[in-house]
Amino acid sequence: MKRFNLLLLSLFIPLFFFAQNMASLLEAEWSKTQHSLNMNGQKLNYSVTTGYMPMTDDSGKLQAKVFFIAYTKDNIEDASKRPITYTFNGGPGSSSVWLHMGGLGPKRILMSDKGAALPPPYEVVDNPYTWLDKTDLVFIDPMMTGYTRPAEGIDKKDFLGYEEDIRLVGDFIRLFTTKMERWNSPKFLAGESYGTTRAAGLSGYLQDQYGLYLNGVILISAVLDFSTIRDFEYNDVPHPLRLPSFAATSWYHKKTDPKHTNLRIFLDEVEKFAVEEYSVALLKGARLEQSEKEKIMNKLHEYTGLSKTYLEDTNLRLYVGKYNKELLRDQSETVGRLDARFKSSDYNDIGERYEFDPSYNGAIYGPFTMAINDHIRRTLKYKNDLPYEILTGKARPWNYSNVQNRFLNVSETLRQAMNKNPYLKVWIASGYYDLATPYFASEYVVDHMFLKEKLRKNVTMTYYESGHMMYIHKPSLLQLKKDFDSFMESSLNHK
Repeated sequence: MKRFNLLLLSLFIPLFFFAQNMASLLEAEWSKTQHSLNMNGQKLNYSVTTGYMPMTDDSGKLQAKVFFIAYTKDNIEDASKRPITYTFNGGPGSSSVWLHMGGLGPKRILMSDKGAALPPPYEVVDNPYTWLDKTDLVFIDPMMTGYTRPAEGIDKKDFLGYEEDIRLVGDFIRLFTTKMERWNSPKFLAGESYGTTRAAGLSGYLQDQYGLYLNGVILISAVLDFSTIRDFEYNDVPHPLRLPSFAATSWYHKKTDPKHTNLRIFLDEVEKFAVEEYSVALLKGARLEQSEKEKIMNKLHEYTGLSKTYLEDTNLRLYVGKYNKELLRDQSETVGRLDARFKSSDYNDIGERYEFDPSYNGAIYGPFTMAINDHIRRTLKYKNDLPYEILTGKARPWNYSNVQNRFLNVSETLRQAMNKNPYLKVWIASGYYDLATPYFASEYVVDHMFLKEKLRKNVTMTYYESGHMMYIHKPSLLQLKKDFDSFMESSLNHK
């Protein structure tokens, strides 16, 4: 038996040191660079750490290599107490490029003030509206995005799903917080789109699994309850919640009644109609009397500019994609989904849906792809010949096994996290022209969290005359920075 135990030990020790050496090797490959930028007349010096975080199981076996880019402000008297924000985008299947190179990081891709792409080759410039002056920033690429990959012999499906993703990103955050000695720092999460789903889930996972309590959760273009955005037959929940975004889009493209001159006043009226009349009409289904139907149809025509014939043919129900094709069909143009301010045209005008999203393929995909690839290799001096996956189908299939036969809803996780940690602040930022995650749906979800008044005051909601990536719009980028500064002050000073 003694000889057998010695044999086992002789096998285990090399494996243990192999895992340890592999982890050390990956960390040794981190690129560390120093930079500076001018911000409000002040020089901001900062350091960047770029590379893989090795993720191992309890036995020390390498499971995944998570790619990250961490920005830290230099010359801080006690860095362990400086705020740190872990940030990511959504998809699922999206890298963190959008928040990174669009608004939060110290560099951003140069766009027109509207947010349109400039002629290639594109330009990366200093971002004086970065959040780095208030918080260190860690941009995380989830599995199969950016350079993040599973370890050799590990199936990617082990990380592709709501719960699997929460574990991977949550364990990364715990490990980074430990390695960088940031447990004493005020800690924040910032997610966009499905990244808000992830952030809400992480608020519970980090708290319950590791006792890692957060100061704030930032939800940009939020989706917390998928029943509010999923188009399935007999699911009428999304229709009244996206109507204000459709109305805002029609208003922007001058398709609404000309009497509506002020967007915010107009949307107040549309929201009231959506809740008090439109939702009730949809609830009645075929029992809706013709006189009621005519009244609803007239209002929808006034608010969207769509023909009454079209509205009747759709049974008063409007869908993303179909609306985008129909709105400007008479002009042979389609409007965007992520940002409905953008337009393009298709091969013909007869289709039911657009061929591509003008706000993604036509505005942001090319510039942001150039920006991150150039920034990582030339500025951050990190070498990797893998393709940097921007928004990939390789993060499929996505596992929703935790919510089979129902819609994923993470608002309850966030509610519980807020109840357990009454100092947790939540900021929801939404664009009026975002048809992917409509702003009114976020209001609906917050209202249905049934937070007590004391906790409801911890939720801040802000709005921008832009789309899903509101920061590509210069005026919205400036306002987002101001709103972030206010949120940080409130979160850190418990106002």
